[in-house]
Amino acid sequence: MSKYTIVIHGGAGTILKSMLTPESEQNYISGLQNAVNAGYEILKNGGSAISAVEAAVVSLEDNELFNAGKGAVFTKKGVNEMDAAIMDGSDLSAGAVAGVRNVKNPIKLAREVMTHSGHVMLGGSGAKEFAINRGVELASDEYFFTKYRYDQWVEIRDSDYYQLDHKEDNLKGMAHEEKKFGTVGAVAIDEFGHIAAATSTGGMTNKRYGRIGDSPIIGAGTYANDKTCGVSCTGHGEYFLRAVVAYDVSCLMEYKGFSLKDACNEVVKNKLVKIGGEGGLIAVDSFGNYELCFNSTGMYRGVRNAEGVNQVSIFKDE
Repeated sequence: MSKYTIVIHGGAGTILKSMLTPESEQNYISGLQNAVNAGYEILKNGGSAISAVEAAVVSLEDNELFNAGKGAVFTKKGVNEMDAAIMDGSDLSAGAVAGVRNVKNPIKLAREVMTHSGHVMLGGSGAKEFAINRGVELASDEYFFTKYRYDQWVEIRDSDYYQLDHKEDNLKGMAHEEKKFGTVGAVAIDEFGHIAAATSTGGMTNKRYGRIGDSPIIGAGTYANDKTCGVSCTGHGEYFLRAVVAYDVSCLMEYKGFSLKDACNEVVKNKLVKIGGEGGLIAVDSFGNYELCFNSTGMYRGVRNAEGVNQVSIFKDE
């Protein structure tokens, strides 16, 4: 039997205690705890890692505080386009969706793609058609409307500027800058030693041209392999795509013999930094070891395992 473990994230970036009111901080903590509990209950009752990561991500997608599912940001056209991916490390099967609209839980659709489509990734209207065929729950545009996200978009919709989840910028004469890379994710290992990873996002506010980030790309934002580890990333997706971050962690372990910790640190705190990439990742290895690694000032994150660890955190020094 393995040391079952689940780790989650809700985005990384410039997240300082001074930026959150006590009430909003507690709301984030509660949201993270609910998500990690959702996955942990499945693992504790003998469930699979793939079901645990799906459940944790669904919980985050249903919480409008996080930029995924209900809380997805608005594109240049004023709509919500979402990406998600899930991967089963036991057989390297994977499913992903990109640029989907009106799907209540994109991670559920990604699992349907993995299980029933014969493909790895579906995008746009084709993914929505598949969702309808598979009976995946849809939701109206009104479901995805949150005033906070809408106001973010209104501020910049007439410019060529895009922003990473939420960012106070000098266009408004503000001296303070905040960047949060809005993605949610989960990685887990179950009692049978199987590893899984899942990631979901609403992408960038005011994004154009059907932009797709790293989250739904297997090997860039999401990866799982029972031999090595499971990884879910959050950051400026263009850099994570170029660095093939999730697979790079696994490769360092498989081919170079790195520990999980050393592999995560090498990729996040060395390779990414050198090319200007900011953000982080969560990971778990085949022994149940886990890492919550980031090069930004904060990352919404949580972990719970069979040994009694149960912790959720936001800021760097927690």
